[in-house]
Amino acid sequence: MNYTEEALSLIDTNKISTTEVADVLGKTGQVEGVHALTPGLFRAGEVKLVYAINNSNWHVHKQLAESDDIKDKILFIYNVNCDRAIFGDLVSKYIMLYKRAKAIVVNGKLRDAHRLIKEKYPIWLNDVSPIGCVNRPNGPDIDPEMLRQLRAQYDGSIMVCDDSGVVMIPKKEISEKLINKLKFIELQEDIWFYCVDTLKMSTFDTVCQKKYLEEDILDHRLMAQFRELQKNL
Repeated sequence: MNYTEEALSLIDTNKISTTEVADVLGKTGQVEGVHALTPGLFRAGEVKLVYAINNSNWHVHKQLAESDDIKDKILFIYNVNCDRAIFGDLVSKYIMLYKRAKAIVVNGKLRDAHRLIKEKYPIWLNDVSPIGCVNRPNGPDIDPEMLRQLRAQYDGSIMVCDDSGVVMIPKKEISEKLINKLKFIELQEDIWFYCVDTLKMSTFDTVCQKKYLEEDILDHRLMAQFRELQKNL
């Protein structure tokens, strides 16, 4: 069974938020400092890593030209020592339109923000700047061992992106247990909102006291489903 495909299908179908995914991961997984450029977008996908280094985007252009496995993936541009905008509208269009990526995540800056926002590209980033990287090699390339470790960490993981930011599910967590946890968190959220909205319970009684676990508060079939998922966590 392909747990990555199953997890992504579950996340996409139910629009499982970064908040819920972070809860599934024990309130971890945030890609620090990254936020949505255009609000209201949701993307989830397998990760493909590309790096930028030393205020140069030379290696970004080269990696994109040589990669034929970006389609339907979230392209993560990892920033190594770049305080300038790594690229802008032209490269973003190339990635989204011609390489067919699901989204772009950058732990750094991009430029041409007016164009990126106008086109509503699904981009998550640290910041924007008009000052771009140079398009030539600029100092030493990335250390091969560092690149190996980055690829091991990021390639094949899952990123979920929404207005709250980006959460990454590490490869080692992608398993049947993850699937059960995602199903459980979705059902629990449904129960919590039902308790507050319909039963008019307080959030204290619902979230902290978990009074919905008492008999005759929830439908017996719903409770049975909840207990079965809870058992497999």
